[in-house]
Amino acid sequence: MKVLVVDDEAPARQRLHQLLDDLDGYEYAGEAANGEQAIEFAAEHRPDIVLLDIRMPGIDGIETAQQLNTLDEPPAVVFTTAYDEYAVDAFEARAVGYVLKPVRRRRLEAALSHASRLASATLSDVAARTGLSDKRQHVCAQSQGKLKLIPIQDVLYFQADQKYVAAFHDGGKSLIDDSLKSLEEEFGDRFVRIHRGTLVALARIESIVRNADGSTEAVLRGASQDGDKALIISRRHVAEVRRRLKGG
Repeated sequence: MKVLVVDDEAPARQRLHQLLDDLDGYEYAGEAANGEQAIEFAAEHRPDIVLLDIRMPGIDGIETAQQLNTLDEPPAVVFTTAYDEYAVDAFEARAVGYVLKPVRRRRLEAALSHASRLASATLSDVAARTGLSDKRQHVCAQSQGKLKLIPIQDVLYFQADQKYVAAFHDGGKSLIDDSLKSLEEEFGDRFVRIHRGTLVALARIESIVRNADGSTEAVLRGASQDGDKALIISRRHVAEVRRRLKGG
């Protein structure tokens, strides 16, 4: 079983590397110092298990696990944590694999043997119990054979594009694997549907205008391309868009 070690502290990564070398049936596959590196490594090398620090700067362990779940072959996850016993109840309640720091060989071996792929509902529950957010702050895109994490705050709108969904963001346009429906369910507090195939960030709508031909458009702020500055709102969605903009 190939194991990826993810921790923002080098001594912690070294400790886990040493322990894995002493365990039969497990192979140290590599290491990552943050969530973004972990996702890129997992996409390229496809480890069987990820030993994942739950508290890291930037993308924490919960979001990293969520992003790993979007891969074609998601790895199993074991969290490493310095949480006290009370907080660890969250992991045990949902049968989530974990090891406490400082990591001991016997506990690590037991956790690895019970590693599992974590469902979104499981991650949400653990996040709630440990005070972390269960919402992704990024979407994952493929760019020239590599994974690219796009901050949600940088996205102007999502649009269905045949088999894929395109994210139009401050850095350009990227294709993502998420469906429009799942994006609406996950980010519905920040985005509004203006058309059957388009979700727009509420914070990026500058105004709504009525054209001479009777159509209605959402004028966006921060759009880099002229074609992205105004998007048609279908008639059935106009009232809802106006209500959401008013904070209703």
